Amino acid sequence: MPTNPSFDIAHLAHVEMYTDKFEESLDFFTRVYGLKLSGSDETSAYLRAWDDYEYCSLKLTRSDRTGLGHVAYRTSSPEALERRAKIIEASGFKVIGWVEGDESHGRAFRFEDPFGHVFEIYWETRWYEAQDTGEKAALKNTASSFTGAAPRRLDHLNLLSSDVREFRRFMETCLGARVTEIIQLDNGRLGGCWFTINNKTYDLACTEEHGGGVGRLHHVTYATDQREDILRAADIFLQNGVHIETGPHKHAVQGTFFLYVWEPAGNRVELANAGARLILAPDWQPIVWTETDRKKGQAWGLKTIETFHTHGTPPVKKEH
Repeated sequence: MPTNPSFDIAHLAHVEMYTDKFEESLDFFTRVYGLKLSGSDETSAYLRAWDDYEYCSLKLTRSDRTGLGHVAYRTSSPEALERRAKIIEASGFKVIGWVEGDESHGRAFRFEDPFGHVFEIYWETRWYEAQDTGEKAALKNTASSFTGAAPRRLDHLNLLSSDVREFRRFMETCLGARVTEIIQLDNGRLGGCWFTINNKTYDLACTEEHGGGVGRLHHVTYATDQREDILRAADIFLQNGVHIETGPHKHAVQGTFFLYVWEPAGNRVELANAGARLILAPDWQPIVWTETDRKKGQAWGLKTIETFHTHGTPPVKKEH
């Protein structure tokens, strides 16, 4: 039987990230990380990678905190939006309801997972249009020119939760997502779960919260064309004084070549190259990684740095 119960959702569309150092974060994402500024309003900057077709794939919002504002998926049609909204309303999970759009898209239906992460789905979107000749790509089938570290597109994000199994139920019920890989711990809990709603290997991961927080963001990831782009980006980050947390090297789970850094406000961002892996089988069965597997480290046996297991945003306030 097919493992994907719904194609109502087309793809991960954008992530809203909060920053309490707005100007510094904006400088990082545009000048160093290599995203393009499509526009701005009173509170947010709308950013995109050079081959993202929508006006925005990262909404950077001025705040007194860091972490996730919301996660947005685009539906496959107007009818799919209405159909999926009704399913979510009947799911038993928290519903926020219909909200007006912003500069990047039309009205959206918002809801929440059991751990405080806000999601939205929408159909009407604003397609990116080059604002000047310098942004126009040489090839008409490419969205725009590129500079800096030059990530190509939004790839995925990783959220933290205290119960990955319950988060899995949320994703399968509300978004019709399917699971491609999991980490099965010896105590029976799920240590991590990787989800897709199309033929990508994954567009969202959820891993177990080890830092004592609630509703936190682990990281947001943009994809590069090749591994060499990530090696060049490491030099760019080094030159600009960016905190490189770990990498470049390769994950065992999903086989992704990666580099993790912290932007100025402390949100973790990743550059990744997943190669040519796609999940085309309609009856794909999740790959299971055991606790013993994970203790071996990354694909090349490197130990994962401790902050990778504990750091998330917003940071957890420690009692004195």
